[in-house]
Amino acid sequence: MSGVRPRLEGMADVVLFHHIQGLTPGVVALADALRAAGHTIHAPDLYGGRTFGSIEEGAAFCRADDAPDLDALADAAVAELPEALVYAGISSGVMQAQRLAQTRPGARGALLLEACVPVTGEWAFGAWPAGVPVQVHGMDGDEFFAGEGDIDAARELVSLVPDAELFTYPGDRHLFEDSSLPQFDPEATTLLTTRLVAFLDGVG
Repeated sequence: MSGVRPRLEGMADVVLFHHIQGLTPGVVALADALRAAGHTIHAPDLYGGRTFGSIEEGAAFCRADDAPDLDALADAAVAELPEALVYAGISSGVMQAQRLAQTRPGARGALLLEACVPVTGEWAFGAWPAGVPVQVHGMDGDEFFAGEGDIDAARELVSLVPDAELFTYPGDRHLFEDSSLPQFDPEATTLLTTRLVAFLDGVG
């Protein structure tokens, strides 16, 4: 017996990678909302229980000489999971979600929240895999998403991939879907969650 639960019709298996401040209560709450819609959500903690009070503190942790190897930890987190996964990530967690969606066989979809890696050029993980649907979500005034080129990468993705969609939300908040942070936007998060559930229902 492998111990891997058989996939049920209509239910998606999702791995959700947390943002740069860690596996905060708000990330857990988002995972729980998707579980409540009938999907299986795996939310690995790549920081070993650490969370940080600001984006800057989380970034400093990731840049430190003794920083964890996030790629290796993400690979280990999915090693025992089915190949037929939806890969989701929030902000810096998109790096892992998008990398695995593009390089690990069997992806059923990708949900990229508040970040997007270009699919062409030196930073690309390679071509987007055929037949894998993807959504990108972010605020149109977010200094990180809109101001650092991620929204442009998302537009390129949509132009190249038939099953790609970009959803923008009015505002300038980063990590707006994290209910444990000051920048939480309940209205945008409700709409985001509705769209995520509809996507998962479609690929489940």
